[in-house]
Amino acid sequence: MLFAFSVAPATTDSEDGSVSAVVAEAIKVVRDSGLPHRTDSMFTTIEGEWDEVMPVVKAACDVVARHSPRVSLVLKADLRPGLTGQLDAKVQRVQDRLRELES
Repeated sequence: MLFAFSVAPATTDSEDGSVSAVVAEAIKVVRDSGLPHRTDSMFTTIEGEWDEVMPVVKAACDVVARHSPRVSLVLKADLRPGLTGQLDAKVQRVQDRLRELES
């Protein structure tokens, strides 16, 4: 199963409004989990089962909550139990389809 999430503080002390320092702390929680993951400009996607991923998401939120009294969490999931390697496989399937369309 894939879980894409974005967590950020609702407030920041940064003059330019950046939340990158706090977000980096949340992403470190994900990296330290050992679960397969990928981070892009808007979301971090983690692959695993419910009981593996949800504690990581909560821990990331807890880290952000140390910096802000209000935390924003967006969570999206692709629930296909039993499949693994989908971080890459889903992208590969779309790439294959695009090549078919271009031929």
